[in-house]
Amino acid sequence: MVQNDAIIALATPAGVGAIAVIRVSGEESIKIVDSFFTSVKKNKSLLNQKSHTLHLGHIVNNGVIIDQVLVSIFKNPHSYTGENVVEISCHGSSFIQQEIIQLFLQNGCRMADNGEFTMRAFLNGKMDLSQAEAVADVIASNSAASHQMAIQQMRGGITNELKELRAQLLDFAALIELELDFSGEDVEFADRTKFKELVAKISAVLKRLIDSFAFGNAMKNGIPVAIIGEPNVGKSTLLNALLNEEKAIVSDIAGTTRDAIEDELIIDGVVFRFIDTAGIRETEDVVESIGIKKAYEKAENAQLIIFLIDSNKYIHSKELFLEEIETIKKRFPNKRLLVIANKIDTLSCHDSSILQSEIENLILLSAKQNIGVDELKQELISLVNTGALSNNETIVTNSRHFEALTLALESINSVKNGIELDISSDLFAIDIRECLRHLGNITGEYDVDKDILGHIFGNFCIGK
Repeated sequence: MVQNDAIIALATPAGVGAIAVIRVSGEESIKIVDSFFTSVKKNKSLLNQKSHTLHLGHIVNNGVIIDQVLVSIFKNPHSYTGENVVEISCHGSSFIQQEIIQLFLQNGCRMADNGEFTMRAFLNGKMDLSQAEAVADVIASNSAASHQMAIQQMRGGITNELKELRAQLLDFAALIELELDFSGEDVEFADRTKFKELVAKISAVLKRLIDSFAFGNAMKNGIPVAIIGEPNVGKSTLLNALLNEEKAIVSDIAGTTRDAIEDELIIDGVVFRFIDTAGIRETEDVVESIGIKKAYEKAENAQLIIFLIDSNKYIHSKELFLEEIETIKKRFPNKRLLVIANKIDTLSCHDSSILQSEIENLILLSAKQNIGVDELKQELISLVNTGALSNNETIVTNSRHFEALTLALESINSVKNGIELDISSDLFAIDIRECLRHLGNITGEYDVDKDILGHIFGNFCIGK
C-alpha cells in the first residue's frame, strides 16, 4: 500500500486570496520542483539545500515566469508525510495556482486523492490511525470544545489510554499461548489473579471511553436543545432572543409554528443546537397534529429539554403547574429538563417572587424583553459536563472508535467470564486475540483493511 510517487494538490482553500500554498510530496518531489525553480541567487539548486529551509525565486516554464514564489523544503523522514515534501507559496490568483499545478502534473506529478498526504503520514509511521482521523476533526472544528477534543486526540489521547493496557494484555496473551503449547503437562504460566485484575482494569477503561462517546459526539456536532411548551408561551420569541435574530415567526395566533426550526449558537466555546417546536395541545388540525408529533420526536432526540410556560397562567395554579412538569418528566425520564416561566415582565415583583419560591429550580425570564436570557445561557453551560474537557480527559468522538471499543469490551467480558468459569485456556485465548484486534484497529497497529483506509481518508479534503 505504500506509495512514494510524487503527488500534488492545493493545500489552501480554492479561490482568490493573498497567497496560496501548493504541496508536493514524494521521493522525487524536490527534484521535480527544482526543474522549474529559478532562485534569486544564481546557481542555487533545491537539491543541495538543507531540510526545513525557505527559498525565494520564480517558477519558470520554457523561459516564461509564471510567478515569484517562496519554496519550503522538508526532507524525509522529517516532514508531515515522512517523504520529501515541497510547499510552494505563490500569489493567490486562481490562474497562477492552476498554471503551477498543471505544469507539475505534466512533469512527473499526479493529483493527490482526498486525504492522501495524511494517509502517507500514517503509512510512513508519522502518526497512528486515530491521530490521522483527528486531523480531519481539527480542520472541521467550529468551536473551542470541538477543537480541544480534536487536538487532544491528535496528540495521541486514546492511543496513550490504550497503549499500556494493550501491551500488558499482549504479555498475558503470549503466556496463555505458551500454556497451549504445554497443554498436556497441566501447567499455568499466566498468574490468574493478576490476569483477573488486568481484565477488570481494561474493562473499566473501555467502559469509561464508551460512556464518553455520547458527550463527545454531542460536543462535536452540537448539543441538541428542544424548546417545548403549549402554544403562545413564547417558544419562538425565546429562540429569537437566544440567537439575537428574527429566526422564527412570532405571532399572537396560536399554532403559528407547525414545523421544527433549528439553529446553532456557541456559548462559552460549546455549540448548542436549539430546536423551536410546535405548541403542544389537543387539536383536530391535521397539519398542526403532525407538528406536535414532530415536537415530541425532537424532544426525544434532544439532550436537553427546555419546558417553557406562561407565568401568568400558573401564578395562582401551582398544582396545575406541578402536574404538567410531572407529565413531561414521565414522558422523557432520562432527559435533563429546564423549566422556565416566561413573560415575567407582565408580573409584579411580588408575584414573581411567589412563583420562584413555590417551584424549585424554576428559571424566570422575559424572552420579549430579553430579561434573564444571559442567565439561561449560563445555566445551559452548567448542565453540560465540561469537567472532562477542563481536565484534558480522553473523550471519544469518532463512531469508528466507539464501535471498536464496544466490540473490544464484549471480547474482554467473554475473557472475564471464561476465567471465572475456569474454562480451558484455548477457549478464552480466542477472545483475547479478538480484543487485541479491535483495540489495534483503532490506532492501526493491527492489519487494517485497505477499504477501511479508503473510507477514512476519502472523507478528507484534497490537499490534506
